[in-house]
Amino acid sequence: MTGRPVVVVGDVGLDVITRPRGEIHWHSDTPSAVALVAGGAGGNSASWLAAAGADVTLLARVGHDAAGTTCRSELEAEGVRCAFGVDETLPTCMVVILLDAHGDRTMFPDRGANKAFSVADVDLGSLGLPAEPVPHLHLSGYVLFDAGSRAAGLEALRQARALGWTTSVDPQSPALIVREGVDTFLSWVDGVDLLLPNENEVATLGGLEAILRHTRQVVATFGAAGARWVADDVDVSAEAPHVANVDATGCGDAFNAGLLAAWLAGQPPAEALASGVTAGSAAAARVGARPR
Repeated sequence: MTGRPVVVVGDVGLDVITRPRGEIHWHSDTPSAVALVAGGAGGNSASWLAAAGADVTLLARVGHDAAGTTCRSELEAEGVRCAFGVDETLPTCMVVILLDAHGDRTMFPDRGANKAFSVADVDLGSLGLPAEPVPHLHLSGYVLFDAGSRAAGLEALRQARALGWTTSVDPQSPALIVREGVDTFLSWVDGVDLLLPNENEVATLGGLEAILRHTRQVVATFGAAGARWVADDVDVSAEAPHVANVDATGCGDAFNAGLLAAWLAGQPPAEALASGVTAGSAAAARVGARPR
């Protein structure tokens, strides 16, 4: 699939995925299956975009360490262009993920170098992307929720608008929206072309109509119930196939990538929704948040 180039701004790092074999014995030992895999919301979406055939660049920050080298080499092998800042002090992001018997996850993130992602790391004009076809910027909400990286996330949106690019944002976390305040978050994303919340984030933000007072279009996911694209002249839905939920980590990142790759290639909302649901469902059916 070809289409407009996309720049993803978001976290990249490593995930330690732990699936206990049976009941957890707190303060003792619990036999588990443990995997170390590449992760981070930005890296996940960029990887799925590349797998869909998109021209994708990832802006992030890694530590000057083996983990950062691994993150870069794996993404570049998948076809992602990596525009990384390198932090000499903070380590590359690491997230411990605890999976339950249903594939749902509890995360313990240490954003590491990502929390130092700065305005100096953002120069969209220097990426060498052509003015035509118009590029697209996709921003992970985690960048906005950390005070250390917030200015860089807002600067990325500002530069994209100044360059005439389209934009999208994934809110990522209802709990973090509540912590920062609904009005504050909506002020950060005011004017974006696509907001990509899940059903819990939609509820936290006051519903689809409230969101549409700040963004041009909303694409909301509803887990096993599928997804819905809503705008002034659009209201379409896509059903989700039944899949065994092995690992919910990164399903939203995969959905975003599938949807954006199709939309940026010129497909209409209904077909883009279907592509997003297909990618998100594929992510749920495997351990880890990447397509490979």
